[in-house]
This record gives sequence, structure tokens and C-alpha cells, in this order.
Amino acid sequence: MKDVFARLGADFFSTIVFIAIYLATDNVLLATGIAIAGAIAQVIYSRIKGKELGYMTWASLALVIVLGSATLLTHDPRFVLMKPAIGHFAIGAIMLKRGWMLRYMPPIVSQTIPEYVTFAGYAWAALCFVLAAGTIGVAMTGDMKLWTFYVTIVLVGAKIAAFAIQYVAFRILVGSRLRAAAQRA
Repeated sequence: MKDVFARLGADFFSTIVFIAIYLATDNVLLATGIAIAGAIAQVIYSRIKGKELGYMTWASLALVIVLGSATLLTHDPRFVLMKPAIGHFAIGAIMLKRGWMLRYMPPIVSQTIPEYVTFAGYAWAALCFVLAAGTIGVAMTGDMKLWTFYVTIVLVGAKIAAFAIQYVAFRILVGSRLRAAAQRA
């Protein structure tokens, strides 16, 4: 579990730095510049340590540099505020692959209710698209406090709620299927 949080922290490092600096200084341009520098430093550090960098790391770095530079050049924070939306759209597109979620489920779930797991995979994709659209909508307002609330509370809260609902639903569905199979036997 510690490794999962470490990876999430690494994946969202530039966003975390951006939010922390913005909240501390109320300066979008400073937060953007430091987030760009932090993303570049993170990649350099990983390379020095000999860590292999995946496609998502390079894509994230490119987005931070391109969108952050657009924010710095235009003095318009909406560019950098769009970054989480792009990530959610990309992940949602990947989640449209039929059955992607089956490999992450315990065997009892993937063998007992595979059709529900496949449906849940599509539901996760839809959630990512909705959250991305919401991120764009909030970013377009240019309201930094609203955006900060949205990416720290709404994005995270929606995923936690979706996970909890899925967990309870899968437990109920698996139990129901197993009881029905036992009654037929």
C-alpha cells in the first residue's frame, strides 16, 4: 500500500507542488514556474537514480512544460489548470478496452461476475470523462480556489465513492451468485 501512495505521489508531484505553492503564495505564475522546475527535477533525479521512466512520466512532463509555458507566456492560468483533464481523458480512453479491469480483480470476482466487472470498467471510463469535463469547466472559470477544491476534493472524493460503491456491489453480487450456485448443487 505504501508503494501505491508513493507512485501516486510521484505521478501527481507537479500538481501537488503547484497547489502547495499557489496556496502558500496566491501567485499562479510562481506556482506554475516552480511546478515546471519540479517536474523537470523529478525526471532528472529519477534518471540519475537509474529508474526507468514510463510513457506516462514523459507525457506528464511534456504536458507540464507545454501547458505551464502557455500559462507563463499568456499569464492565463487556464492552460495549466487543464492538465488534470487531459490525464483523465487519456485514462478514460484506456479504460474503454473491454475487460481491462478483470486482471485487477481477485479470481473469485473475475470468475464469478466477469460481466459486471466489464461493465464497471466502462463505468470507470465514463467517470473519468465526466471528471475531465468538470475539470475543464472549472478551469475555464479561472477561479483558482474553485479549481483547487475541485482537484483535491471532488476528483479524489468521486473516485473514493466509486470504489466504495463498486466494492459493496461486487461483494453482494458475488455472494448472491455463490448462494444461487450452492442451491442448484
